[in-house]
Amino acid sequence: MKYNLLGNTGIYVSEICFGTMTFGGSNGGVWTNMGNVQQEEVNTMMKTVVDAGINYIDTANIYSFGESETLLGQSIIDLGLKRNDLVIATKVRGRMSKGVNDVGLSRLNIFQSVDASLKRMQIDHIDLLYVHGTDLKTPIEETVRALNDIVMTGKVRYISICNWPAWMVMKAQGIADKYGWNKFVGMQYYYSLSTRDIEREVVPLSIDQNMAIMPWSPLAGGFLSGKFTRSDATDSDSRRAKFDFPPINKDRAYDIIDVLTEIGKQHGVSVAQVALAWVRLQKGVTSTIIGAKTVAQLNDNINSINVALSAEELKRLDEISALPPEYPGWMVIRQSADREPPVQ
Repeated sequence: MKYNLLGNTGIYVSEICFGTMTFGGSNGGVWTNMGNVQQEEVNTMMKTVVDAGINYIDTANIYSFGESETLLGQSIIDLGLKRNDLVIATKVRGRMSKGVNDVGLSRLNIFQSVDASLKRMQIDHIDLLYVHGTDLKTPIEETVRALNDIVMTGKVRYISICNWPAWMVMKAQGIADKYGWNKFVGMQYYYSLSTRDIEREVVPLSIDQNMAIMPWSPLAGGFLSGKFTRSDATDSDSRRAKFDFPPINKDRAYDIIDVLTEIGKQHGVSVAQVALAWVRLQKGVTSTIIGAKTVAQLNDNINSINVALSAEELKRLDEISALPPEYPGWMVIRQSADREPPVQ
């Protein structure tokens, strides 16, 4: 397992992050469509993960309304894992009850959510706390100040961001810099061969600001797993059969799957492993988040770290999945040409 620096924190995380969205399911909620993995299999998966060298674990308070956090925390105890050997990330923002203030990025909800997450996971600190989306009702400055203050309590080590527009991220970083507050160190965004949107603004921002990128849904909600082809567009066991998310252009994705299939056959590996390998090798990517409903699926995803794609294979995948040009991006490229030194 390879380990990469998490932004400018000085800590190393495994190039594969284990996502626990499939844990639980009895508490209801939209995210229970991801899976229904209970304690015994959770423990088996966690042992598989740790034995593979993965030290970075990602969960969220809203995954099965807290059940994912509870199962994760119990597995650490059941397996006798060393807490300090793990980098544990969770999230705040999503609605956890019908309470009018039990949602969002207010100081109130941030502090209450952190306490609740710590209690569910039976740990005394969170290594990485993500804001799990925007909250247009709370000023960014209020959120950034509350996040700085929660870090100062010792309950949270670092803060990161998920699903914000690039301009909002930069505004938050500017506010933190102005007041000397803790800044966001990482970014968790949807990134896959079928959806490369973050390459327009988010990836350049992350590289410029030395913020780690942790892609979620690198298999596009299972669509790039190899289970879907033009001739067989259904899979009753896939999460997309129950929850068609995240959105993708499926016709375009089938073209990508055709190339993934060819490359997979050449390497003797699954389509999913090739798709994950491509994400892992992209600029700015620190740790790719994988999830699984079974141990077999988990092992297949982990083995993607052994797939070495050639320059020609990367070029084929880049070309078949390339973003269409958009303004002002194409103008930036066009006008940058005259900054190259003249040929003598």
